[in-house]
Amino acid sequence: MSTLPSTARGRRTRRALLDAAEAEFGESGFDRASIVGITRRAEVSQGTFYTYFPSKDAIFAELVRALSQRLREHLAAAISGIDDRLSAERAGFRAFFEFIGEHRDMYRIVRNAEFVDEALYRWYYDTFAKGYVEGLTAARKDGQIDTSHPETVAWCLMGIADFLGMRWVLWGDGPVPDEVLDAALAFVRTGLAPHPGAS
Repeated sequence: MSTLPSTARGRRTRRALLDAAEAEFGESGFDRASIVGITRRAEVSQGTFYTYFPSKDAIFAELVRALSQRLREHLAAAISGIDDRLSAERAGFRAFFEFIGEHRDMYRIVRNAEFVDEALYRWYYDTFAKGYVEGLTAARKDGQIDTSHPETVAWCLMGIADFLGMRWVLWGDGPVPDEVLDAALAFVRTGLAPHPGAS
């Protein structure tokens, strides 16, 4: 369990440690990452580290939770005020790609969680999916989408965003091209069903 600071200075130090941990775990992976490496990057003493976190495991778990919260807040802001669900999906995909473009180590960190703390790994995806299901369920009630199982659709959409981000953000050399986003949203809109009159 990490210690939540009561002062602005303490909150800044804690955030600096989390930012340093993101870089350390992202570059080295959990096993090779060290508290020494984190404190060196944050430019604080090891004693300061232990003021906020009892162990490497603790700061790793807090980092995963913090990244999850920041990503969900970023997505919520991106789709705020958009009433049309398909437009919201496009804005949400674009916001996801932007976020991981700024946090390129996130893929490695989250995947490390599967082996470091499986419950945390599941929490990361389950929490994300819960909000997605709520949005899709509301859109279904409004008649904007037609699905009998919002949870299944939520996990499918999460998978699409995850793999497109891997291909075009993590392994690419720039922003996700508009034509990629267009193709993804066309697939979301029509699935694999052939268009009327298609050969």
